[in-house]
Amino acid sequence: MEPEAAKFIGAGLASIALVGAGLGIGTIFGNYLAGALRNPSAAAGQFPNLLLGFALAEATGLFGLVVALIILFVF
Repeated sequence: MEPEAAKFIGAGLASIALVGAGLGIGTIFGNYLAGALRNPSAAAGQFPNLLLGFALAEATGLFGLVVALIILFVF
């Protein structure tokens, strides 16, 4: 196998983390919305947890993107 092809395959596999981040963010916001509609008085108390979950899921996706870019442009 060519080293250039292996580099592209590795970057593609590293970018799978972006799919997980998208699914995680959708799940987090969907569950927050469902909970807020069921109990509107508790929605304000759960908003910081929503932001923390969003930030952690987004960070996971960004780490995967950074690893993919490092594989493409450094190695």
